Amino acid sequence: MSALLPTIQSPADLRHLQRAQLRPLADELRQYLLHSVSQTGGHLSSNLGTVELTVALHYVFNTPQDRIVWDVGHQTYPHKILTGRRERMHTLRQLGGISGFPLRTESEYDTFGTAHSSTSISAALGMAVAARQKGEDRHAIAVIGDGAMTAGMAFEALNNAGVENCRLLVILNDNDMSISPPVGALNRYLAQLLSGSFYTAAKNVGKSVLKPVPPLFELAKRLEQQAKGMVVPATLFEKFGFNYIGPIDGHDLDSLIPTLENIKHLEGPQFLHVVTKKGQGYKLAEADPVAYHGPGKFDPAVGLTPPVTPPKTTFTQVFGQWLCDMAEADPRLVGITPAMREGSGMVEFHKRFPERYHDVGIAEQHAVTFAAGLACEGLKPVVAIYSTFLQRAYDQLIHDVALQNLPVVFALDRAGLVGADGATHAGNYDIAYLRCVPNLAVACPSDEAECRQLLSTAYAQNHPVAVRYPRGAGVGKALPADLAGLPYGKGELRRQGTGIAILAFGTLLHPALDVAERLNASVANMRWAKPLDVDLLLELARSHQAIVTVEDGAVMGGAGSAVLEALQAAGLNLPVLQLGIPDRFIEHGDPAKLYSQLGLDAQGMERSIRARFADAIPASSAGSESP
Repeated sequence: MSALLPTIQSPADLRHLQRAQLRPLADELRQYLLHSVSQTGGHLSSNLGTVELTVALHYVFNTPQDRIVWDVGHQTYPHKILTGRRERMHTLRQLGGISGFPLRTESEYDTFGTAHSSTSISAALGMAVAARQKGEDRHAIAVIGDGAMTAGMAFEALNNAGVENCRLLVILNDNDMSISPPVGALNRYLAQLLSGSFYTAAKNVGKSVLKPVPPLFELAKRLEQQAKGMVVPATLFEKFGFNYIGPIDGHDLDSLIPTLENIKHLEGPQFLHVVTKKGQGYKLAEADPVAYHGPGKFDPAVGLTPPVTPPKTTFTQVFGQWLCDMAEADPRLVGITPAMREGSGMVEFHKRFPERYHDVGIAEQHAVTFAAGLACEGLKPVVAIYSTFLQRAYDQLIHDVALQNLPVVFALDRAGLVGADGATHAGNYDIAYLRCVPNLAVACPSDEAECRQLLSTAYAQNHPVAVRYPRGAGVGKALPADLAGLPYGKGELRRQGTGIAILAFGTLLHPALDVAERLNASVANMRWAKPLDVDLLLELARSHQAIVTVEDGAVMGGAGSAVLEALQAAGLNLPVLQLGIPDRFIEHGDPAKLYSQLGLDAQGMERSIRARFADAIPASSAGSESP
């Protein structure tokens, strides 16, 4: 049999296939996906789980006229392959290549950019209402996972959608439960029946005809509820005004396609519950979907293997170890994560302190206010959260924590550029959006040892403190064994030079030190973006001709802006060069390459400083620029 996948350049080609060809196409798609991700790295388990669902959606619906919004979007590799991007999959998540998430500028089939969770229903509802208002005959489909359904935003959208008479289909991709074989056929039959025109018409006629006869009407309602109760886990979604269908096997095309075809002809908001298995079709990923959630390159025949040389300790691991050590020392410590146990390094803490570990689900707003409530009662909450996800709880951060000056520690992983996940996950904005909040302090460790020490310093304060640190390993600095902190709000002079003083915030201290050797510049490891070490700053400002600030965050409103504000307040007027992330979104790619492109590696810093402050550089350093 000839291969089918190479013949599919768009969903229009897919819709020309016979139904019997879809199963072998799905098998080819799964094998291609496994091979592709093993070569590039990326999200695997979630994509293996959505192969059949993706095929069915593009086969039944007229995409891109019908809009599909994928929640989070890390499960859209099959979608990308079927929508004309198969030949570019080798560039996935690489600089200049295709994104690992839906991206509107990449394809007309990516109808809405996603990467943070629980936005799909709101966006799809907006599209459905827009179609109704414009008189356009098209569907809007939101595909959302069971994890994403834990977020309040999803339920806000459901609440709104139930009162809008529009062509919205919400598909709950439930991969945390399974359909047992003995009831699979019954599930398929009843799901098709419940989505069919006969059942819908009968239900509506029954309600209209029998309503004047209360005893018969109540009997009809009870029969309907009992019939649905055989397969429906809850009537929650019907309470929101949806017609609930399912659950059905999300890997069974003979169930998916007829059900979707029936749903196409129904009016009003529809809710389809499909059950899938993460890692479907690849036994190793099925057995350990967490390990294969986002693997690097690997051999599919062998699976994931330990690295030949032990990797350096990552900042995430430093946090995890500190959390356990501090919990051992202080019984008041409570750890909180919004569904990021592995990513935030809390596996060991969960194992050792299960009663003090709280995974609140994908609910960042709740996580922050929950921490505030704990702090009100004398506990010491530590919220482990990615920098980009704390943005989602900004109101709670201000209103519930900072305004009440509660001692909550925010451990902000993934500060700065994160690499392959791109702009949606970059932690570029935390310094700017945090330092303007009263009562809140922001620490920027330069290496692993400082990360541990500044976490201890943050924990010792009686007000909120955020400690921001990047993804991956640092310079390999040995960790102190104790839990001693560093002076609050104080930096340190790391190199004494002349002419130019470089003020480094965070891990860019190390390339700054390299540059300073060639320029004979002074270097300060500032450690804190707020409170700023004004004494150290003014001392350097009065003894140097120019200041350079270096940070792995947004220049606008960042640590460099804090320096300018402090200098103005002190009445000092000297030139300042701010180096950091420019005012644009940075695409996905290798972090080292991205920092180099932005001029934030040692060579780029040196070029910028020489171009701006040639007169302040000692003559002995004027010709020593690195290649």
